[in-house]
Amino acid sequence: MLAAILALTGALVYGSADFLGGLAAKRLRSIVVTAVAAASGLALLCVLLPFIGGTWDPVDVAWGALAGVFGVLALVLLYACLAIGPMSILAPLTAVVSAIAPMLWGLLVGGEALSTVGYAGLAVALVAVVLVGFVPGTGVTRPTVQGLLMAIGSGAAIGAFVIAIDHTSPDSGVVPLVVGRATSATITLAIVGAIAFGAVRRGRRAASVIVNESAVGREDAPSMRPSRAWMFAVACGVVDAGANTMLLLALRVGDLSIVSALTAMYPAGTIVLAAVVLRERIAAVQWVGLSLALAAGVMLALA
Repeated sequence: MLAAILALTGALVYGSADFLGGLAAKRLRSIVVTAVAAASGLALLCVLLPFIGGTWDPVDVAWGALAGVFGVLALVLLYACLAIGPMSILAPLTAVVSAIAPMLWGLLVGGEALSTVGYAGLAVALVAVVLVGFVPGTGVTRPTVQGLLMAIGSGAAIGAFVIAIDHTSPDSGVVPLVVGRATSATITLAIVGAIAFGAVRRGRRAASVIVNESAVGREDAPSMRPSRAWMFAVACGVVDAGANTMLLLALRVGDLSIVSALTAMYPAGTIVLAAVVLRERIAAVQWVGLSLALAAGVMLALA
């Protein structure tokens, strides 16, 4: 039961981080938001490390670094596929794949076994993931093959991140998360630096790569000061690092299949915050998904 509670809570926290990151991306480029979030999350984990502790075993460090690479790959593919659209199909597809990949790994490779209620809970969880992540639109647009492949790739990378963290030993504490964040921060900051260098060579100011140019002229862009965008990006990393810690704890005490299914419900946190803070309407299908998510959480807690 503890694993289910931690995983479901972590999913809501992940969704909150995505919400903060989305706000920051209204004024800052997505890659810049990702780099800042990676750095701030790393800072939080470094603060927690002396209190939680952990051994620096080479194997655990390697798994942590690999998780960091998968994390960056997941975000890059996610942003790319959502930019292509349609989000109503690609967003839930990413979430479903992110749940199925580690579920299958845990059940088929890890030898995990669940009760009848547990398997039913996994099925309900997958349906909930689709409905919660569904973004209603005015028209139906078929996704391109490229968009589908990117969504599947993003979901697989998220699943691989979870699997990598699950392979670390209990004695490692938060060390794998620290290593993963350090890897993510290094990669994303290097990408931002390369983009800035390219901009300078083309005669532009390096600072020009920071601003989200697509937001210029939109009604919502001028309402946010740049300082607030930076604050949201920093908060995104801190909250996301907290979610990673909950994921780690859930994997320590529970099965990979259950934890991955509940963690994939992260869009729920984003939806709830968007409704409360931005007054966005929650569609009827998403209410059904949220209800099923709670039901799946109870079923998996009893598994």
